[in-house]
Amino acid sequence: MMEKRRLMNFSCRFLAFFLLVQVLILGPGAGTVLASCVTAACHQDMARIARPHAPVAEGECLECHRRQAADHPRKGGGRSFVLVATGAALCANCHDLLPAGKVVHEPVAEGDCLSCHQAHGGTGEFLLAVKDDQASLCLECHEGDDFSREYVHGPVGSGACTQCHDPHAADQPALLRQPSRRLCLSCHQELEPAPGAVLHQPFTAKKCTACHAPHSAAQSRLLREEYPGLCFSCHQQVGREYKKAKEKHLALYKDERCGNCHAVHFSPQPGLLLEKEMDLCLGCHGKDDTRKSKPLKNIKTELEGKKHLHGPLAEGSCSACHRPHGSDYFRLLSGSYPASFYAPYHQGTYDFCLSCHEPNLLRFPDTTIYTAFRNGKQNLHYLHVVNRRKGRSCRACHQPHAGSGVKLINEEGAPFGDWKIPLRLVLTPTGGSCAPGCHSRKSYDRKNPLDYNHDRKK
Repeated sequence: MMEKRRLMNFSCRFLAFFLLVQVLILGPGAGTVLASCVTAACHQDMARIARPHAPVAEGECLECHRRQAADHPRKGGGRSFVLVATGAALCANCHDLLPAGKVVHEPVAEGDCLSCHQAHGGTGEFLLAVKDDQASLCLECHEGDDFSREYVHGPVGSGACTQCHDPHAADQPALLRQPSRRLCLSCHQELEPAPGAVLHQPFTAKKCTACHAPHSAAQSRLLREEYPGLCFSCHQQVGREYKKAKEKHLALYKDERCGNCHAVHFSPQPGLLLEKEMDLCLGCHGKDDTRKSKPLKNIKTELEGKKHLHGPLAEGSCSACHRPHGSDYFRLLSGSYPASFYAPYHQGTYDFCLSCHEPNLLRFPDTTIYTAFRNGKQNLHYLHVVNRRKGRSCRACHQPHAGSGVKLINEEGAPFGDWKIPLRLVLTPTGGSCAPGCHSRKSYDRKNPLDYNHDRKK
């Protein structure tokens, strides 16, 4: 750069000598331009420029302009000075060539530096006509609608377009200074995922703009669309559950919606959950809320102090049984299970339980293999549940989440209206007995079956 300036100063001195010769030949009026271009009569606006171009500040007008006529100004009109070069070639006399990039700003590609820069000086840096707000300059070409929605990205709001975009050329689309995700994280460092974290797919694809508008948006956080519609644009199956499910998870319909349960960028938990699955669920389903007409059941109190947890809960999973977004079944269950205490078995009624437990449990009145709850071969599960008039649901004897008794037997008694029906179960190595509120004590034995008909005859 300094070498170019020295060459240009030499050229100017040579040109001055050349013009002096013209003065001697053509007369004294020909060289008066060298005295000063900025006078009360000529080019006085140059003196008022806040940030003048270096040649203007140094009075070196001839670095850019070349005289082509002896008289100035010309009496007959026309120009007595012309530029020493045109377009970007003029600027290249002093300025190094701009770095190459795969994407070139259109004015640069056309050699039209003056689309953005002022030739003699400007209010802001880099010969720009604006002082701080670059956006007003950029919006002379770029459509303004994308920048004027309710929520505006910080650099856009402050007019700092070149914080994200290179004004001349770049290797990234849209003249971005860095690849999209890396550029966003250069400011939003708190969103740098921890090693081993589960990443939201747009993070994996390195496209923050899949969810966020880069300039402005009608939604907070610069989201392209409100929750949950934004999420459903990719998670379409969840969207269908949301719209069509008979039972809907309330968490999807209030406050942060999807964000009530899921981290939107990354998480140490599978499924981008905010916490471990059971801890997350118990955040709502683990407290008493008397303000609601139908308060959530406090599952945490059901679990406290219990010796035995239902298998999925022992593994910390609620979603093994409940659909977290929506379901067509009672209490968001993943399959068919009756809501009532009395529910005689028929095909499909207990698909939810039988998807894990023995599928033939309720199919045969006699068996030696499908259940241990037998009197000899008599299937006592079948006896209790398949009864056409008063078949009992599983909840008559078992607790769904946790219990102190084996097989989640409900030692506290099954809720039956305002009463808890006691079971008073006693187990033996080959059977046992119970005396619930629905009948007197009955015993059963797999090896030495009792004759219930004989008992009735007595």
